[in-house]
Amino acid sequence: MSALVGTGALLRLYLRRDRVVAPLWIVLLGALPLLYAVSIEGLYPTAADRQTFYVGTVAVPAQAALVGPIFGSSLGALVSWRSGLMLTLVPLAAILTVVRHTRGDEDAGRTELIGSTVVGRYAGLTAAMLLAGGGVAATALLSSISLSAFGLPLVGSVAFGAAIVVVGGVFVGCAALAAQVAPDARAARGYALGVLAAAFALRAIGDAGSGTLSWLSPIGWSAQVRPFADERWWPMLLSLATAAAFCAAAFVGAKRRDLGSGLRAERRGSVSAAPSLSGPVALAWRLSRGTLALWTVGIALFGITIGSSVDGIGGQIGASTTFNDALEKFGGSTVEQSFIVAVLSGVGILVAAYSVSALLRAHSEEEAGLAEIVLATDVSRLRWLVAHLLFPVLGPVWLLVVLGLTIGAGYGASTGDIAGEIGSVVGGALGQLPAVWVVTALGVALFGAFPGFASAVWAVLAGFVALGQVGAVIGLPQPWLDLSPFTHVPRSLDGIDSLESIGWLLVIAAVVCSAGSAAFVRRDIRG
Repeated sequence: MSALVGTGALLRLYLRRDRVVAPLWIVLLGALPLLYAVSIEGLYPTAADRQTFYVGTVAVPAQAALVGPIFGSSLGALVSWRSGLMLTLVPLAAILTVVRHTRGDEDAGRTELIGSTVVGRYAGLTAAMLLAGGGVAATALLSSISLSAFGLPLVGSVAFGAAIVVVGGVFVGCAALAAQVAPDARAARGYALGVLAAAFALRAIGDAGSGTLSWLSPIGWSAQVRPFADERWWPMLLSLATAAAFCAAAFVGAKRRDLGSGLRAERRGSVSAAPSLSGPVALAWRLSRGTLALWTVGIALFGITIGSSVDGIGGQIGASTTFNDALEKFGGSTVEQSFIVAVLSGVGILVAAYSVSALLRAHSEEEAGLAEIVLATDVSRLRWLVAHLLFPVLGPVWLLVVLGLTIGAGYGASTGDIAGEIGSVVGGALGQLPAVWVVTALGVALFGAFPGFASAVWAVLAGFVALGQVGAVIGLPQPWLDLSPFTHVPRSLDGIDSLESIGWLLVIAAVVCSAGSAAFVRRDIRG
């Protein structure tokens, strides 16, 4: 029997299972460059405006570290630069897709069940890679077509899409290899995301300095294609070679390992538990500490980057009346303070994503049957749930404090008032908490009342983001925009203008969370 028998059938199965998720990330990510094009053309309508923005951006190395290198002042070059985060977001979506349909299915027992039929050894791995690779290609194609239709040069649009395809291909192969090496799906995601984080860090450090380290990163290779700025095609050869090596290694690993295990053996635990594991809170901490630590490092690095670049934001904006008018709605006494508030509003959404991820850990524990084991002891359902809620509720507090400290310290160093700026920015950061907690509460409600739809909280968060980001651009009526809790976060660092909204958000979060907790206590486990 051929090792690829059944690949087409499995691909159709995976497409059916991802019929909502895959089109969602393809459309959202694929449309981002077009939104940036519309935004930049509106903010900087003349060549002189764009040249001022370009000069101001080049003068701030932190901007290159955060987004990527900028290679020109044309509209296309600015759109390509601003869309640099797609070189990280598209690989992220590819990693999650591959791991879900490889080690995720193995951990759930589906691979063993399907393998008992007429299916080749490599069929599942190949189908997962084709699905993720097809999603990457569709995202790139949508971006290229939309940019070309917007009026940007065709060659640059093709180069932009090609750069996304090759970096996505690298991480499709990386995820496939991680699925063979790791002992389970969680570790496989960790390995692949660790490689992605290292690639981003090398690119960021390199672009903020001499640029040498960027050539060690697949993300840096795609950035060096330079769409709309004298395109260079040869860096993509590095990505293609790396992707081929990863894919080949993944198939070799699939041949050598046993089903349900990885090439790297799972580490054995101690015979007896340490005193630090004596309770549901300690167990929840053990399960969540790694993720919280990674988020802390990421938020801190982001805060340091923003804090060091705030002082130059005035030069970057230049005389753009539209941009200054957009920042005025945030109510800062200076352009720099308004920019900080705008950044805090965006990071609040990211912190909500951490909260959702931490909350769904409880759902994973229940689905895996581990919650039943704990609840068979003298631990009550409410106590178990509260232990797992500590991290989605208190974790965002910690992350926002870290964000405020790092941004405030960087900005305060330029103003000469570090203590004062830290206090002000930390307060502004914590103003995002009520909106984050509303998302958390909705997740608790879904988990408590409809556990089968607990993951739909991601769709809820995506809907809130769409209302705030896309709704404002297309001019949705204000009542629609008000459905998102992030519409009601403070628009100034002191938050005085939003005290009533904050109060209502806290009340809504408390009521919804309480209702969800009560539903969990009453329903059947895994019911």
